[in-house]
Formats: sequence, C-alpha cells, structure tokens
Amino acid sequence: MNDGRVVVETRDLVKRFGDLVAVDHVSLSIRAGEIFGILGPNGSGKTTTIRMLCGLMRPTDGVALVAGADVARQPERVKSRIGYMSQSFGLYRDLTVDENLAFYGGVYGLGAGLAPRIEWAKRSMRLAELGGRLSGVLSGGQKQRLALACAMLHAPDVVFLDEPTAGVDPAARRLFWSIIRERSAEGVTMIVTTHYMDEAERFDRLAFLSRGRLVAEGSPAEVRGSFGGTRSLEDIFVALQEQNH
Repeated sequence: MNDGRVVVETRDLVKRFGDLVAVDHVSLSIRAGEIFGILGPNGSGKTTTIRMLCGLMRPTDGVALVAGADVARQPERVKSRIGYMSQSFGLYRDLTVDENLAFYGGVYGLGAGLAPRIEWAKRSMRLAELGGRLSGVLSGGQKQRLALACAMLHAPDVVFLDEPTAGVDPAARRLFWSIIRERSAEGVTMIVTTHYMDEAERFDRLAFLSRGRLVAEGSPAEVRGSFGGTRSLEDIFVALQEQNH
C-alpha cells in the first residue's frame, strides 16, 4: 500500500573511512509500503548505506531520515521504528519458535501486548503449527520466516532485509516473497538487498550503487531504460561488478 508518504530519505549521504569514500553523496526517497531494493556488487556501498539507515553507523556528511527520525541525532529512535533481518538471522537454536519470539518481544519491551503479537507473527509468517519446535531443527525457509517474524514483532514502519533468501530453495523463496508482498500491502516499507536479479524484478523500485555512488534509481523497467533498455538487470549487475574489479 504505497500512499505517497516518504518514510526514508537521504540527502547527499556520505560515509568516509579515512581516504576511502564508501558512500558518495547518495540521495534516495523511499515511500511507505514500497518494496525497495538497494543493489550493487561487493564494495558498492550498499551495506554501509543500510547500516547508516539502521542507526548503526553515523554518517560523515549529509542527512538521512527514517520514519521521521534523524539517523545521526536520533539513532535509538530510528532503531525503535525499524526491523532488521540480517543474513545470519540471529535466532537461538536451543529455543523453540515461541521462545525466540518471546525473547525478542522482551527486547522490544512489548509487555502485555506480547501474546497477541506472537499470534499475529506465527499466523502471518506461516508458523502457526511450529510454536513448540526448536529453531535449530527448522528448515532454511522456516528459519527465514521466523527471523522475519522476530524482526516485525514490534510492528515497525520500515524493515531492512539483508539477502533474505540466500541459501533457501525456490519454493521457500516464493513463499517468502508472498509474505513480503502481504506486509507491503499493509503499509510496511520493505528495503531489501539481494544478489538474485530475478527477485529484483519484483521490487516496486530499486537503486543500483557502484563504488559508493548512485548510478540508477527507479522501477525495474526505468532502470533498464537508463542503461539503454535492452539489458537485463542481471546484465547491469554483472557490468557494474566488472567495473568494480
């Protein structure tokens, strides 16, 4: 449900590490309910950009606002309004699905609101029958959905997903994307990194970074058009990868 509200905005965002400019004056505008991709080869600056947007790293220069909070001046406020699903998932293998959710609910301080949120998470992420199962014995797709449930338990406005479907089978990927679409339709902004260019075709809009700079932004069709229109997103990704080497 894209209602036109801008919930993530960067203006000339910069991050330097000594003489290295990892993010070089990147300006983005991401609307509520969008599925937005941040793509690029290794070393392009996408991970650094996301870490700044999550309030985990202070920008060197420029402005970044997430859900109305300034990432440099209000990082804790940013963290309270976002969900973050890392590649490593951050699940506790010796805890059950319910216990993992209860743990994260405690971290978020949900208190009396915890039980209904756990039920929502299990129902929404197709985990309803798995509450008593140890997370360590779940399949890759089930772990992936539990990680998303933990990241969204506190009803964040924006969710960051770092390579969320890496290493899972095609059926699990399709189910996961169905769930992402459902959450987007509810108004949650989903910001995703991926190396799967077939997944990138599902984004509402995307941004390609290369060597810290924004080289293309728009819908998949608009991005292809900016590179001549005849190249696939896969071809664009490979070309940028070769430039970075």
